[in-house]
Amino acid sequence: MKPRNTAVYLIAAATLMTLPVIASAQDFRVAYAGSMGAVMDLHLGPAFAKAQKVNYQGEGQGAYGLAHLIAGHKLRTDVFVSITPGPIEVLMKAGLVKEAYPVASTAMCIAYSPNSPYAKDFEKAAAGKMPWYKVLQMPGVRFGRTDPKTDPQGQNIVFTFMLAEKYYHQPDLVKNILGPVENQQQIFTEASLLARLKSGQMAASSGYLSAVKSLHLPYITLPDQINLSDPAMSKDWYSKVHFTLNVDGKPKTVHTQPLVFYAAVPSDAPDPKLGMAFIHFMTSPQGQAMFKETGYSAPKGPVLK
Repeated sequence: MKPRNTAVYLIAAATLMTLPVIASAQDFRVAYAGSMGAVMDLHLGPAFAKAQKVNYQGEGQGAYGLAHLIAGHKLRTDVFVSITPGPIEVLMKAGLVKEAYPVASTAMCIAYSPNSPYAKDFEKAAAGKMPWYKVLQMPGVRFGRTDPKTDPQGQNIVFTFMLAEKYYHQPDLVKNILGPVENQQQIFTEASLLARLKSGQMAASSGYLSAVKSLHLPYITLPDQINLSDPAMSKDWYSKVHFTLNVDGKPKTVHTQPLVFYAAVPSDAPDPKLGMAFIHFMTSPQGQAMFKETGYSAPKGPVLK
């Protein structure tokens, strides 16, 4: 029996060696701001991959965290998509990016859970029947946000509340609702924040309007004066607020930037041509339609250089 089995194995091995080798599709990597998960992983990425016959791989995290990984050569990606210019500037200073292109825009909003005991109060605020900041100060309301050290959204919600203090003439809103800038009881990863909200683990959270719409969550719209959506307001209004973070034991002052999504191809991208093709796809009518369907607004502002 042993010789016969050996012969069978040899024949099978020889047959496998003569079969044609089927090449696997090329991997195409996109690192993007974590709030973009729905539009990237369900729409833009798969559509582009199908057209180009490549294997799409998306990586969503806080944009500053991703930028530092790329700058430190710990992450290689064909395209990096950031919210606000800040993370792109990290790569420009590292000599890895020369230009970045606006591909979409959004606004800050307050998302709330339809399953919390305060849902009716937030509905009234959304309808303009009571101030949204009054609801957030109700006893027992738990508010969530992201880390301002690693994620632009974590910084932007602080800016929103600082601007709200001025716009509504309500001093101490930041202290009363957010507490310390780095309040660990409120801070979650960007990828998990809205998922936790949707499951009812918190009553309300910060959110980009685009991401909140993508997840079909109820939300409260905020005026342009505090939602950071209008680049024309940057110089004379948004720039009036700033705050300081403790980064690696050193104080760092951060400033407002308009909520525009920028895409760039790092100089060490595995396939720079494919990366630029994806940027062209995002800015094409087809790509812009996908952005619009998932709650994003049109890109604003010039190319970053």
